[in-house]
Amino acid sequence: MEFQFPIRPALARTAPTLPTGPTCHFEIKLDGHRMILRRTEDAVVCYSRTGRTVTSHWMDLAVPATALPPGTVLDGEAVIWNAGAIDFGAVQALAASSLDRARALAARLPASFAAFDVLAHPDHGGDALAARPYTERRTVLADVLTRVGPPLQPVLATADRDTALH
Repeated sequence: MEFQFPIRPALARTAPTLPTGPTCHFEIKLDGHRMILRRTEDAVVCYSRTGRTVTSHWMDLAVPATALPPGTVLDGEAVIWNAGAIDFGAVQALAASSLDRARALAARLPASFAAFDVLAHPDHGGDALAARPYTERRTVLADVLTRVGPPLQPVLATADRDTALH
């Protein structure tokens, strides 16, 4: 499989109750800016969920993402922490700002990237990684982001339903 960019990510759906079963995995819901982060040979490209290139507004994420190996593609959420909580208003303001204002906002409140998934990685089959089971991709994601560190990190997740409920 070879990706065609921009990628349109799958979007979450609401459910009336938390599902059960041995194959269920649960992730924390974050209010941020959905983003595909792609490391090319020469740069990092950030795409919004609609496919628009938004790299210039999120340089505080693109620069540290240059530590990823070329060919890596991550799906996640750009979030901004403010006073110990995620500030969705700050995310919206940054995303909708002029480039100069976005850079000023990022200098005051830098973003973090909470990755849900790794869709491609050169050491794990390239684009073929996306077809592998979630549990395998999750292991790769954790390993890859441990080497990079904040502000890029995997989103909090668990396979334990009781933990997810609390």
